This record gives sequence, C-alpha cells and structure tokens, in this order.
Amino acid sequence: MSTKTSELLAGTAPATVAVVRGVADDQLDLPTPCLEFRVRDLLNHLFDVVVNFQTLARREAVDWAAKEDRLTAGWRDRFAVEVERTVEAWSDPAAVEGESAGMGLPQATVGDMLLTDLTVHGWDLARATGQPMAAPPDALTALHGFLDRMGTMGQQTGAFGPPVKVASGATELDRLVARTGRDPRWAPAV
Repeated sequence: MSTKTSELLAGTAPATVAVVRGVADDQLDLPTPCLEFRVRDLLNHLFDVVVNFQTLARREAVDWAAKEDRLTAGWRDRFAVEVERTVEAWSDPAAVEGESAGMGLPQATVGDMLLTDLTVHGWDLARATGQPMAAPPDALTALHGFLDRMGTMGQQTGAFGPPVKVASGATELDRLVARTGRDPRWAPAV
C-alpha cells in the first residue's frame, strides 16, 4: 500500500540518503547553511526527524527534547534503514488521515513537514559537504504548495527564515530552499 506522502518520500529519500552516505568523517565539524547546526548536529537532527516521524505516522506523541549522538559505528547504514522505515510508516493510509495527536495539524501537513526536512536538510548537508543534491519535480511542486500554505507560520515559529531572493534561472530546488530562508549561493568559507 502507499499514499501520496509515501510516494513523494520514496522519490526524495534516495537523494538524501546518498548525501548522508557521502559525508566524510572529517566533514562532521563543517558549518552548514542551517546556521545553528554543524554537519554533525544536522545529521543528528535529521536522524531524529526520520525516527520521530515514524512515531508521528502512528499518531503517537514525540519527545523532541530527547537527544542522543546517533553518529556511532554504522550510522550511515542505520540512517538508510530508518529512512526506509519512515517511508513505510507513511505508506499506511491511516498515517495521513485526521489530525496529529501532539501537533494539532492535519496528518497530511505533518507528512509535508517530513518531506520538507528530508529535502531541505539534504540540500543543507550537500551544500556543506560539496555534494550534488537533486529533488524530484513532483516533490518540489508539493513542497512549494506546502510553503504557500505554511510558510508564514514556519517563519513565525522560527522553522524558516525570511525568504531569500534568487537569481533568474535558479533551479526549482534553489527556489525552494530560498523560500525557507536559505541562500542558494551559500558555500562554506574557505
């Protein structure tokens, strides 16, 4: 079985997993476009996202304050497994119906939040570590729609920064990350 959310996640996940697998151990302390995070911090955050959103798919409460260093032996493979579990959790039609227990948002919106994190934080990691990142056109279309609906609220809660202007000819992924407050031209200081 699948849902639109799980299909979008399944299309986006391989690119993010590839970026995570491509992060070298000597890059863990590099800065990222997500200014409050170094690469290590962002990887741990993304791990928390994929694990916690499995719980949210089951409509159970999540403790976002619980933190652990997940970058122990085999972390790249474990991340890939957790992403697969997350896509599977969101393939249950019940995962996208009704309202989220702890977030007070429609479950479909919660799924869009997950897709946003996988895509945008994948881009953050790719940019910080000098890797390419692509996102499927259907996911980008869905995410632009999500930002049309929730972008202002995301800015008010601090999840997104003010939109950044992009040059003409910018890619759709660049336009998306710019809408979340990231500069698509960001590069680590040399």
